[in-house]
Amino acid sequence: MKRLSAILFLFSCLSLGCYAQSLDQAKKLYNEGNYEEAKPAFERLVKQSPNNSSYNLWYGVCCFETGDIETAEKHLLVANKRKVAESYSYLAKIYTQMYRFDEAAGMWEDYIALMEKKKENTEEFEKELARVEKMQRLLNNTEDVQVIDSIVVDKDHILSTYYLSEDCGILDTYAHFFGTSEQITTTVHINPKGDQAYYARPSGFDQFKLYSQSKLLNTWSDERPLFSTDDGSDNNYPFMLGDGVTLYFASKGNGSIGGYDLFVTRYNTNTDAYLAPEQMGMPFNSPANDYLMVIDETKGVGWFVSDRYQPEGKVCVYLFIPDESRKRIEQTDDEEWLRRRAALTSINETWVSGSNYAEDIRLARTDLSSTKQQIEKDFEFVINDQTIYHTWKEFRSSEAKSFYEKVVGLDKQIETLEKRLDETRESYAKGNASVHAQLKPTILNAEEELNKLYAERKNWTKKARNTENVYLKN
Repeated sequence: MKRLSAILFLFSCLSLGCYAQSLDQAKKLYNEGNYEEAKPAFERLVKQSPNNSSYNLWYGVCCFETGDIETAEKHLLVANKRKVAESYSYLAKIYTQMYRFDEAAGMWEDYIALMEKKKENTEEFEKELARVEKMQRLLNNTEDVQVIDSIVVDKDHILSTYYLSEDCGILDTYAHFFGTSEQITTTVHINPKGDQAYYARPSGFDQFKLYSQSKLLNTWSDERPLFSTDDGSDNNYPFMLGDGVTLYFASKGNGSIGGYDLFVTRYNTNTDAYLAPEQMGMPFNSPANDYLMVIDETKGVGWFVSDRYQPEGKVCVYLFIPDESRKRIEQTDDEEWLRRRAALTSINETWVSGSNYAEDIRLARTDLSSTKQQIEKDFEFVINDQTIYHTWKEFRSSEAKSFYEKVVGLDKQIETLEKRLDETRESYAKGNASVHAQLKPTILNAEEELNKLYAERKNWTKKARNTENVYLKN
């Protein structure tokens, strides 16, 4: 019996020694950031002592850092009940990823209160609190956009998924456009005329600034910064809409909620400067990186890139139907459904019931420059800074449509009269004094009639634009 007791005692000591060694090794790996290696040891310890707050914290953090969010939340909540400080910040990060921003804000508030009691600097955590509060506001104003397709590609190959019509210009890589071997992660947008380029280039450590260049003959020159004031933001991936005024770009500044966010601004011709950037809403923006917003008005589709839910080096390119009115999702009691819409966890949930997007997807993937297909385009009528109509079916107001029909009719009259006037002027230039005397009244009458038609056209154009804008606002 004495020998048996001695053996059991020795085994117990060895077990305790192995346990201590395993815990020490796990903590060392944890402190070094080797969460994957530390995770099995903490998992064992949690099973042995399910209510141990430290074990639950360490195991929960390891799960979070290795992508097992649900398990992480379960064990961090155990630590949180015992007010383990670090559990608050990690739960806030988990709830941010889950789009439960109100709960994330609560965790940051509690964490800040604990740090203030310890006389710790809370500035960094207050910024995180402000960030998730902003995310909650964006969530409540999620846009009702139809995302009709998505494709996961290597980050370096995103341009292979953008098939732009000629009216959109060209997207190019920085290396190809500038003829450099440097691997710079940005793109260049060249306008449809091919005489203006918009791009970002490095400006300081891991930071980009936006510029434009003009093409004179065959030479690109006259580089100009797009923004006259430098607020220190990292701005990248510009795309200029066909109106030459509306600029989409990505920024890590300007109040970004995470990495690159998508923004839109407009050029003010009166001040020769761009207006204050406006942050795009959810689902376009997320806590991850979102960038390269491109809208093809001819095809009636748009693209943007996001690395949400993607492993390192991969991104998802989303295809959507642009909506100039940027309609918001109506208020709903189903918070989980709203979170899914904002996070784009399922693009099918964004589709309008009964709609078929097959033709839109096919057209989006068609290279029109090679197939020479023609897109329906009756005219180009600027409604406002955000909206340009090209077909009759785009009009929402029947009254505005009837007004613009008068404009189109006047255009035909003007075209006919201008052509006749040019011919008369040419005859006048070639004629003698007698011909001059004969044609002069005709020319003067035609010019007077043209001026009346110009004024009438301007009047009906204004009526059509104002009527349509009033209808859109209502």
